[in-house]
Amino acid sequence: MLAPIPLREVPQTNIFRKGDVFVLFGELFGRGYANGLINEARKAGMTVIGVTVGRRDENNALRALTAEEHAAAEANLGGRIINIPLMAGFDLDAPAGEPTPTDMIANFTLKSWQQDKLDWAHIEKCRAAGVKRFKDSVAQVMSQLDGMIPDGSNAFFAHTMAGGIPKVKVFLAIANRVYKGRGERFLSSSALLDSDLGKLILMNFDEVTANTFLHLIEGSASIRARLEKTGGQVRYSAYGYHGTEILIDGKYQWQTYTSYTQGKAKMRLEQIAEDAWKNGIKATVYNCPEIRTNSSDIFVGVELSLFPLLNALRKENGGRWAESQWQACRETLQEGHSLEELLGKIDNYNESGVMHDFRNFAAWPMSNTAELADIMIGTSEEITKMHTSRDALVTDILSALVLEGTGPLMFHETSAPAGPVLWLNHDVIAKQLNKLHA
Repeated sequence: MLAPIPLREVPQTNIFRKGDVFVLFGELFGRGYANGLINEARKAGMTVIGVTVGRRDENNALRALTAEEHAAAEANLGGRIINIPLMAGFDLDAPAGEPTPTDMIANFTLKSWQQDKLDWAHIEKCRAAGVKRFKDSVAQVMSQLDGMIPDGSNAFFAHTMAGGIPKVKVFLAIANRVYKGRGERFLSSSALLDSDLGKLILMNFDEVTANTFLHLIEGSASIRARLEKTGGQVRYSAYGYHGTEILIDGKYQWQTYTSYTQGKAKMRLEQIAEDAWKNGIKATVYNCPEIRTNSSDIFVGVELSLFPLLNALRKENGGRWAESQWQACRETLQEGHSLEELLGKIDNYNESGVMHDFRNFAAWPMSNTAELADIMIGTSEEITKMHTSRDALVTDILSALVLEGTGPLMFHETSAPAGPVLWLNHDVIAKQLNKLHA
């Protein structure tokens, strides 16, 4: 990918209607991008079907949902859930009786982890076991799903799987230093990724974030063939991240959160969509803006790219509704602090030499630096302190707006997608929101 490929105008097409089927390939947890897409599917009258990642028992063995868990998950989704565990990744997989990757790193410590080594031949056996387990489960899910999608109907498969960090105590301490550390507590993300622990995490990211999309596309081939043969159409979407254009110095410019350790897996996700597209399969990765979610809150500073959305709402002719959003954001700030002051801090941050050097699309994803941590984490903390409460932030309002905007953009664009990889930048998000609230 030589440059971002932005979606500039709000799409109008919609092939999906009552009787068509929306499949959420990933379990719905908390607030996140998937909610916006599900809302659009419901508005269109589609049948909503989901899957589950399953749960782990006291021995870490993967199991299906209990009847109570299943009912709660279906109520949360607002549709049926196929109760076959689709837990991605291989961190808890191994040949029978042998240690899992999580077992292998359990004794890594904060003093030793950069020198600790892994048996890569055994890691590869674990990876193979995890992939086989996942693909076998996909086959079972698709067998059930086949009977739930009528001939001639359209199907929308929305991939939402991401992540892959093994659950070990040492990583929590490392992550706090990589993503939150300044001064003596700063740790370079390259130090993590150059270690055996980091290499394992990158492998697991690939399996969870990217390769599951391939397994979805390949696993649903017979359903796709049947629907297309009987007059229906099949579409696939996935959530990417590869930086976002935001307003900097009055112009939409690409920038990114650093260090985004899933970056290579997200590029692999893009490649899977490009390969599918070459084979006549309409699969599109949508690179979405930075927002605050339950899973992103560890990344201090990721929210700083959200604030210029307020300026985009005005620039794209939001009128009275845009002003109401400005006012709602003003009301979260302490007396003595203004929204203009906050946005001034963001302008200074984005226009600094440190941040300018990280706006290098060709070099993405870059490692962090001590200078970056100082300005990014420092700016984030300054702005958070301007609020009346940490439980009611400007970024909560703006994150909700981005979710509201991306849902219809992805849903309608997927009807007739322009290509396999598209960027949803602040300009088209603002246009969509202004259109919704005109």
